[in-house]
Amino acid sequence: MENNNLKGKTVVITGGSSGVGLAAAEAFAIRGANIVIVARGKQGVMDAVAACRALGAVTVGVCADVSVATDVARVAEEALTMNNRIDVWINNAGVMASGKFEEIPMDIHEQVVKTNLFGYLHGAYEAIKIFKRQDAGILINNVSIGGFMPAPYSAVYSATKHGIRGMMACLQGEISNHRHIHVCNLYPQLQNSTGNLHSAKYSGFTIDIPPIASDPRNTAKKMVGLALHPKKDQFPDFTSLAITNLYRLFPKLIINTASAALRLKMRYNQNNEDEPGNVLVPSRDPHRIYGKPKMPSANKTMGLALLAGLGIGLALTVIGRRTD
Repeated sequence: MENNNLKGKTVVITGGSSGVGLAAAEAFAIRGANIVIVARGKQGVMDAVAACRALGAVTVGVCADVSVATDVARVAEEALTMNNRIDVWINNAGVMASGKFEEIPMDIHEQVVKTNLFGYLHGAYEAIKIFKRQDAGILINNVSIGGFMPAPYSAVYSATKHGIRGMMACLQGEISNHRHIHVCNLYPQLQNSTGNLHSAKYSGFTIDIPPIASDPRNTAKKMVGLALHPKKDQFPDFTSLAITNLYRLFPKLIINTASAALRLKMRYNQNNEDEPGNVLVPSRDPHRIYGKPKMPSANKTMGLALLAGLGIGLALTVIGRRTD
């Protein structure tokens, strides 16, 4: 970003009413950017707009479904009314459905594809057209480490994240002859956000936010960093990079072990009611940043130690097998 200054720049954030999206909206608001918050639910949008205005930022909200191309085109039109340009577009809106593949309803599977993959396609489609007309602009995609590794019992979600990564890698090549246009991909791990609370869950699937979950505000800071200093690909913290590299080293062992653990947990939760979450309808309360109260640093240190121990254990297991 020119002069490392975001003041007065127009920033569009999809999925901006909760979680990482809301954290990003507040982070850019503090920097003096003009904020366009996009989400499906009217109340969530209104609350997020009020939060950013309280920070002194010029802010508008647009109720839109990113899975619908005409909705996203309307978002672009409304954003342009602020100062006739869009400087940063953040593709962040996403949904997740977890459970046994064949037990998740087909309409849920299809909407995960529409929201995640088509949603990022629609956002990029509008943003790139405007950026080329301006000869400047930054597209930031919240891809997640799911772009590199599967999320157990979340097959369609995993497919969308791999698809987003592939699509954006191609777009990076297409705009490589435009010096001031950038496509940036961010790969965070599981967040301590409302995403887990809002996701669809079937087959007795449940998962708690673990101690190693990242702080959404820290992920939002990385988005601000990419707006100021664009990079093609970035892991926002050590944990996201470490988990991805562990999977690269032991792909079958990681996915099979994680799947086995969840399978056991699901067996004991067979009486749980299926929950479609926010896949087909706007997210219900809570519309906030954190899924759980901000975790003490001691808990996170313990989580990182467990992660390191897991990596060492896996390495020793593989070495032992090879020796045998």
